[in-house]
Amino acid sequence: MAEPGVIFKRCGCRDAGRRRLEQSCPQLAERGHGTWYFHCSATNLLGRRERARRGGYPSQAAARQARDEFLARTAADRTAEGWTVERWLRHWVASRTSIRPTTRFHYTRDVETVLIPHLGRYRLAGLDARLLRTVFAAIADTRNSKGRPQSASAMQHLRTTLRAALNLAIKEGVLDCNPARHIEISGYQQPHAKVWTDERVAAWQETGVHPAVAVWTADQLATFLGSVTDDALYALWWLAGLRGLRRGELCGLRWADIDLDHAVLTIERNRTTAGYQIVEGQPQTPAGRRAVALDKRTVQILRTHHRQQLDQRRDTLADGQRWTDSGYVFVRTDGLPINPNYATTRFRKLLDRAGLPPIRLHDLRHGAASLAHEAGADLKTLQDLLGHSTIVITADTYTSVLPQIQRRCADATAQLVLNAARRTRKKIKSKARKNRPDRSPKVIAPAPAKPKTGASPTSTRKRAGKPQVTTRQQRENAVSAAAPISHPRDTHRPLGPDSTKGPTRVSADQTLNDVVRPKGLEPLTF
Repeated sequence: MAEPGVIFKRCGCRDAGRRRLEQSCPQLAERGHGTWYFHCSATNLLGRRERARRGGYPSQAAARQARDEFLARTAADRTAEGWTVERWLRHWVASRTSIRPTTRFHYTRDVETVLIPHLGRYRLAGLDARLLRTVFAAIADTRNSKGRPQSASAMQHLRTTLRAALNLAIKEGVLDCNPARHIEISGYQQPHAKVWTDERVAAWQETGVHPAVAVWTADQLATFLGSVTDDALYALWWLAGLRGLRRGELCGLRWADIDLDHAVLTIERNRTTAGYQIVEGQPQTPAGRRAVALDKRTVQILRTHHRQQLDQRRDTLADGQRWTDSGYVFVRTDGLPINPNYATTRFRKLLDRAGLPPIRLHDLRHGAASLAHEAGADLKTLQDLLGHSTIVITADTYTSVLPQIQRRCADATAQLVLNAARRTRKKIKSKARKNRPDRSPKVIAPAPAKPKTGASPTSTRKRAGKPQVTTRQQRENAVSAAAPISHPRDTHRPLGPDSTKGPTRVSADQTLNDVVRPKGLEPLTF
């Protein structure tokens, strides 16, 4: 039976033209000259036959044994030994068929521009935590495409991409563990929106430093909307600031999705960009497909916007220009839908013109959630409004506590404590009033006495009807006389009612020690 593959000997000698002689070297027959190699083919992880070539063995038997061990391994083990990180990353991106185009764009950018240039030459089996920490430290010292240092969020996104790619290697049995989970990104924190308070505005005007994610107050949003009433996209800014729609949802909104008579709009599609390519598809999450209620003012603004769009269509056609009935709510001068990037650029220009603290277009969505929460909406209502899959995202990321809510909460907490303290003082005063002795003279009706012999009943009734006035000393004497002298459970010897307080008297035959020493502790005598 023929052996699989080929085993041969070669060396590194060169001819006069500096070309390798390899197997044509005349000294290969000599003992100890050159090394042994094997060449064979085996099935890889994808079920395809691929060639493998290994060398550097000292003898033909060692090369044959290495070949047999290579063929005896599983396809996953051969892939880990033979595939580089570059090949695996490209295989991983190509195998992700169900991801969104924008996600694929970001994965491809991370893989092609950063991960492959720094990690592509290493074998999958050679990856470990120490190597990845060293490589990521080198990546952190580089600069991005804009000439700025790599941010913590960009490094975190690279870590997420590499970890997802190596998770597939674990799932396929190529790796036993994921070394990317041991990478720590210093300085990374989950972004949380900051409210533009007066103090933050003053600090921004002085230093120019502003939060990465910030939201406007109600007054600041009203100022911005008041300054853009004549803008063609005024309805877009209104819906973003009050209803919290995403940029892609606004750009993909059609008139067929809006019912102005019933004051509701439906989110059915998302129009966004992946690089320079416009992509339109389903909403970002399954929960993104939702119905959004509209108030009367919003309905009025949308009716006005629709009327202006019809007037623009009539004027364009009257001028002999082309108009496309695309059906979108926000369109260009020719009727086609606007580019989502144009909305971002336009918002930035209007923001600079208004002179307000800087925020992103997406921050209007954060602000809409915070304002709705201040108006009394609960978190479940906000989750449905924003189209989040879980309420945790709504509570942790999109809802910021505005100063008015903080003051209201502080006042309510302080009032709760003050009311409790007031009730406690009332209870103490009530108990003290009950326990306070009564110093006013009391009228005690005497017990009816038996009539004396010979006394008339009329005189007896007169004496019984007269009230008897007693003093405090008489009442105390009456109580002490009625109280028992001793009690079986008393541990002391009570004084009799006729005893008088005074110094202890010592008889002539007693010493002072006999009086002071308790009974039962007399000195022992032998």
